[in-house]
Amino acid sequence: MLLSIIFSGCSLPSAKKSKPNIVFLLADDMGYGDVNLIGNATETPNLNRLATEGVFFNNFYSAAPNCSPSRVGLLTGKAPEKTGMYSYRPANHPMHLPDEELTIAELLKTKGYQTAHFGKWHMGALPHDPELNHPQPDQQGFDYSFGTESNARPSHLNPNNFVRNGKPIGIIEGYSCQIVAREGIDWLSQRNENEPFFVYFAFHEPHSVVASPKELVDKYPDMPKKDAEYLANIDHLDMAIGKILDYLSVNNLIENTIIIFSSDNGSYRVASNGGLRAGKSSLYEGGIHVPGIIRWSGVTTEKKVIDTPAGFVDIVPTFCEILGINTPSGLDGTSILPLLKGNNFERKRPLYWFFYRTVPEIAIRVGDYMVLGLDNDTLPRTHSFAKGDLEYISSMKIKDYELYNVKNDFSQQEDLFKNHPDNTDLKLLIDNKLNELQSSLYPWKDLPMYLEKRRRPKSKMAAFSKRNGGL
Repeated sequence: MLLSIIFSGCSLPSAKKSKPNIVFLLADDMGYGDVNLIGNATETPNLNRLATEGVFFNNFYSAAPNCSPSRVGLLTGKAPEKTGMYSYRPANHPMHLPDEELTIAELLKTKGYQTAHFGKWHMGALPHDPELNHPQPDQQGFDYSFGTESNARPSHLNPNNFVRNGKPIGIIEGYSCQIVAREGIDWLSQRNENEPFFVYFAFHEPHSVVASPKELVDKYPDMPKKDAEYLANIDHLDMAIGKILDYLSVNNLIENTIIIFSSDNGSYRVASNGGLRAGKSSLYEGGIHVPGIIRWSGVTTEKKVIDTPAGFVDIVPTFCEILGINTPSGLDGTSILPLLKGNNFERKRPLYWFFYRTVPEIAIRVGDYMVLGLDNDTLPRTHSFAKGDLEYISSMKIKDYELYNVKNDFSQQEDLFKNHPDNTDLKLLIDNKLNELQSSLYPWKDLPMYLEKRRRPKSKMAAFSKRNGGL
């Protein structure tokens, strides 16, 4: 269902002239419908507050349908496959965000920003592994880092895999979202008050293995236990975000801080995707269409809901324009500053996605339409990115095409491709994108051979077979 809440407009004060602080709040596997304003299944008063004071992007897109590539797209402004991040990164795997890629943190440091990362990293080995030799957060622009290589282990409760500035910490009592928020607030309280800051909060919730306080789980007595745990996890995440917002408010920082909230991909819990088709790991809307909220007092347009499509790859060029940073070459996003100011907006390149593990493999947003390319292969897939997967990508061919008017057909039920007058041009758009991708494959070495082989279903809903906590 489409967003039906209309926020009351209000006059906003003039923007401050000092460089704005930046806070990015990222959930892990949270669906479009998990925000109270959309699905009304949970209580998210702090996200509601952000949306009321800022704008809700009704067509906001992650950079990929699973963890690692989506985060790479967010931090670099590039389609993740350009950097070689083709899927999620398992432990002891050579794939990582290459050091030569510029991140938003590195760019902001050129303008005097203090930078910090809290939570899930998932773009390389953490802490440093001398055999893999992956760049660490401090080598990719973060002055301070407190987080985990991937998910909180063994669950959100009492995690044992946090690393602070390269040093493993051991077991930390409490829940991951509260631990992350507390550490971030502590860092903010000790920062240099004369310099602007960029804080990247990459929460683990609601990625499995889920753990939530009993009093929150008990709010959902009529739900199956698994669903009650998940919804309580969303509530708990919102509470952690509330503590961060309260700190910014109490310390008179919030009016000069750009706050962005989103999720790295759609939810593995189908009911959490608000009626969108499929879920995590799929290039149908349920895998990539995520909540998007931006609050920037004094600059954000008084329009409370923005329907123009935007997404992760737009974040880097947006901050480059705001701060007068020379935009790096090869970016796939476009600055959405005009949208935030209520001005005309023209996208330089269409938003697009590639994900080899499920059908469809390619998606491109064109106006109100999403055009999709399907290989429909049944080749084995490993859980981690393997040598055979790279070989498959290099030679794959699109066999079928689909087209949906996602404005009118929110759940992508009516395929319009066959009878669309421009289907030849749309087919060429997909084919050219695949050719472009295949001409610049990242030359990963030492990829594992195929292990733990599994056959991919032919069904176009193949993503559902993969919606588990390991992705």
